[in-house]
Amino acid sequence: MKKRIFVCALIAICLAVASYGTVAFFTHEETATNVITMGNVKIELQELALPSDGKDAVPFRDVIDVLPGTDVSKIVQVKNVGAKSAWIRISVDSVINLAEGIQGTADTSLITYDFNTSHWTEKDGYFYYNQALAPGETTVPLFTEVQFSPAMGNLYQQSTTSVIVTAQATQVQNNGDSALTAAGWPNAE
Repeated sequence: MKKRIFVCALIAICLAVASYGTVAFFTHEETATNVITMGNVKIELQELALPSDGKDAVPFRDVIDVLPGTDVSKIVQVKNVGAKSAWIRISVDSVINLAEGIQGTADTSLITYDFNTSHWTEKDGYFYYNQALAPGETTVPLFTEVQFSPAMGNLYQQSTTSVIVTAQATQVQNNGDSALTAAGWPNAE
């Protein structure tokens, strides 16, 4: 009898060991990957000119042989080509390079612009657009002409004038009530 119990116990142990290797467990694992893409603020500075034939505006090109008292067509506006609304500001600087060999100091106040102060507000060297610019929209032009004073004398013969226009944008959402109160403007340095 002891032998029989021993054999049965031995068989039970062997069966238990054999069945342990064949036990299956149900398992499950799941991974979620979430991609969050940031929006963007992107603008395009547009510089156009009206040709002398009065047709539609064309991209601005360098102008030569300008005389004192001349108004040169230069339409400056900004288009929002980004995905989000933006506040817009523009700086405008004039640089006069006198012809080689000419001695004197150039007066940049002799170059003026027909600034649009209905849609733009000047502050701290910038012109701020008075409303948010939605994606796909274009601002009202900041100016449409560069005016060369009739008071420009012989000092300015063969000189060149550079009009440097810099447009900047910052997000509207969560960023102030107007372009004047917005933060996050790019450094203009």
